[in-house]
Amino acid sequence: MAERPEDLNLPNAVITRIIKEALPDGVNISKEARSAISRAASVFVLYATSCANNFAMKGKRKTLNASDVLSAMEEMEFQRFITPLKEALEAYRREQKGKKEASEQKKKDKDKKTDSEEPDKSRDEDNDEDEERLEEDEQNEEEEVDN
Repeated sequence: MAERPEDLNLPNAVITRIIKEALPDGVNISKEARSAISRAASVFVLYATSCANNFAMKGKRKTLNASDVLSAMEEMEFQRFITPLKEALEAYRREQKGKKEASEQKKKDKDKKTDSEEPDKSRDEDNDEDEERLEEDEQNEEEEVDN
């Protein structure tokens, strides 16, 4: 478990993308400033996680959930982020629900397709059996003609 900010290294590409999205076009950032922002982000993540964990422990749970994070944001006096976080959470839940429904629909379609193919297989087996009988009959007829 990361106890210090140095133990937690957020991906540089992610930090750089976030910084570029936050700054106006044409504004550059030094490597040193990017490193400082990365460390600050690490400290923030550790602090927010620690606060959220306290709420989970009060609830006698070992799993942090979204309400723990929202409560932690309020405790850390980041109230202005609570509404955007709730909106992002709702969007995430809608997306997950849509993915789940799509997956279930795909499974149902697959099951229907499998069910509709099974009679075709039995027809194919019946046809194979009919062909084998015809071949046997032809062989028997040839043998009778030869005799």
